[in-house]
Amino acid sequence: MSLYQLGDEQQASLQKIRKRVIEAIGKNMDLYGITLSAGHLYGLLFFADKPMTLDEMGREMEMSKTSMSTGVRTLLDLKMVNKVWSKGSRKDLYEVEYDWHQTFTDFFAIKWRKAVETNLLVLRKAIDELDRLMNQGEEYEEFKAILQQDRMKMKQAVAYYKWLDRLIDSMESEEIYKLIPKEEVRD
Repeated sequence: MSLYQLGDEQQASLQKIRKRVIEAIGKNMDLYGITLSAGHLYGLLFFADKPMTLDEMGREMEMSKTSMSTGVRTLLDLKMVNKVWSKGSRKDLYEVEYDWHQTFTDFFAIKWRKAVETNLLVLRKAIDELDRLMNQGEEYEEFKAILQQDRMKMKQAVAYYKWLDRLIDSMESEEIYKLIPKEEVRD
């Protein structure tokens, strides 16, 4: 059912509720490094009764097509919005990904996986450098003790990133839902 099939008073009441939810979604997205406007865009698409073009989104949000395009690109990259095809339409259409569990998994998997790979690479290289320094036969016990302390700290960080990598794997394979089941939606 379309919002436009409702009376003016019904539309106004529903729009007020939706606006409050969209505002909250926008603020929450900001916490994850997504701009407030992209969060509002996600909220708009969440309540849309059909896929929307950039022009339609721009009119609804009173934003430029460039701003809309940037926001949509961000949401597409994070797999929070999907590009869809519609027969007879030459313009790109977009709809929100309604599976918030999948959105959460995709978002954090993308962000965390990048951090894991980058940090593991740096830590492993640093540990190798520390090992070379310790094996050079330096006579300074204080220096070796400091090197050993740093090495242990870095090994602990490597263990954490390996754990985080397994957590990401469990999210992507949906194994995590065996430990923490999804809530059932009931009316």
